[in-house]
Amino acid sequence: MKRIFLFIVVISLVLSTSSFSLPRFALSQKDKCADCHVNPTGGIVRNENGFFFGKNVVSMISPREEEFKLSPKFSESVLFGFDYRSQFMYSEERKRSDFMDMTGSVYLSAALAPDIDVIARYDFVQRIWEGYGIAKILPNESYIKAGSFVPYFGLRLDDHTAYTRGGDYGLLFSKGIAQGLIYNPLYVEAGVELGANLSENLFLTASVGKPKSHATFAFDPTYTARLEYSPVIEKFQFTLGGSFASAKTNLFTKVLKTNLYGGFAGVGYKRLTLMGEYDIAKDYLASGATTKALMLEAAYNLMIGLDAVFRYDKLETGLPTGDTKFAHLILGVEFFPYSFVELRPQYRINYAGESKEGSFVLQFHFWY
Repeated sequence: MKRIFLFIVVISLVLSTSSFSLPRFALSQKDKCADCHVNPTGGIVRNENGFFFGKNVVSMISPREEEFKLSPKFSESVLFGFDYRSQFMYSEERKRSDFMDMTGSVYLSAALAPDIDVIARYDFVQRIWEGYGIAKILPNESYIKAGSFVPYFGLRLDDHTAYTRGGDYGLLFSKGIAQGLIYNPLYVEAGVELGANLSENLFLTASVGKPKSHATFAFDPTYTARLEYSPVIEKFQFTLGGSFASAKTNLFTKVLKTNLYGGFAGVGYKRLTLMGEYDIAKDYLASGATTKALMLEAAYNLMIGLDAVFRYDKLETGLPTGDTKFAHLILGVEFFPYSFVELRPQYRINYAGESKEGSFVLQFHFWY
């Protein structure tokens, strides 16, 4: 069971990205990522609408006194924000507990013109950064983005232990711990992205870039594309789409030409949201191997400031030896007692081959 304990420790490292918005919030509010974030694909600095949502809509209690005013503005053209997460963990198998930092990011956004924004993020815990410009100069508020950013693939959960994101992103894979897809908390590309609003409900993105971990001219560029259709029908908000990426990945001294294909779907109705993603990666963990990752999530708003969340993740490595199937079963709540404060207690059952083990995680999240 030692590997299960190691897996739980790795959670403290990879449950660490808070720069992404929650897709289920967009489903439940019948919104798009751009409605709450300066970045059209979501994440990083929140616009004034996203700030209002965090202050008054999602929280159980908020400071509404006139003399106590809050604002994300440095000035009329400059926004700022931050996220910080830490967590308490308890391993049932080892009978031990621990506290750990996970992430701490500061954000800035400057409007250089009505249609041009510059965005920056620095994570002082993980020591990674993003910085890019967005020019909404194309028809129908479509845009061009250039700089260092995370490419848009699948559903951007804020928990990278999901195998559709990073899993344990390979730190302990040699010990039998599962690696998810390439989109772990440290993955950033330098490149260019095009975003096209083809209609009110149809959104296409395509990007080309170089992962920061790759040496100059060492590999061909990575290509990523994503198409999303998000109609509202009566009281239902739907999302449906697919993603594709072509990348070069390292396997020890060997370079693999990896293709990733994915589909995702979701629906929001009143207090209930359901969503899922299924991805296939060809030649990812080994040449000739087909890796499959699944994520299913259900969330129900019990009351203002309190959501019950259930998630199931599954990974099939496609490798011929060792443990080839892994899964998580996560039961928990997300409690927002006050503006910009979240507590997230979870009970996790981790499956590796024929073995399983439980753990308790209590995450603390503060943002602005």
